[in-house]
Amino acid sequence: MASHNDLGRRGEEIARDYLENLGYHILKMNWKYGRAEVDVIANQQGTIIFVEVKTRSSIDYGMPEDFVSRKKEQQLEYASSAYIEQTNHQGEIRFDVIAIVFENKDLYKINHIEDAFWPS
Repeated sequence: MASHNDLGRRGEEIARDYLENLGYHILKMNWKYGRAEVDVIANQQGTIIFVEVKTRSSIDYGMPEDFVSRKKEQQLEYASSAYIEQTNHQGEIRFDVIAIVFENKDLYKINHIEDAFWPS
């Protein structure tokens, strides 16, 4: 597996642990619908949160959260609609981004952006 894939998987694990420590209940990891994938689906007090995780080894080319494109937002919207329909969720939903930047192998910073975007 390519090192960037390893970094991405590690970021998703860190994001999962981070959310669990905040009291979120993790429902799904890497949930796929068609070509769309949601990194983390969590529940917090009845709100379903769809989370995109972006992990980088440096900020030389910009902050990780800046790489959530409009196309990615649309894919998340598409997948979230399917998930809501499949689970018959009747409550609130939210789209978050968790950006992780590694300073070295064991040291990283997390930026959790709640309500990062809203479906158009």
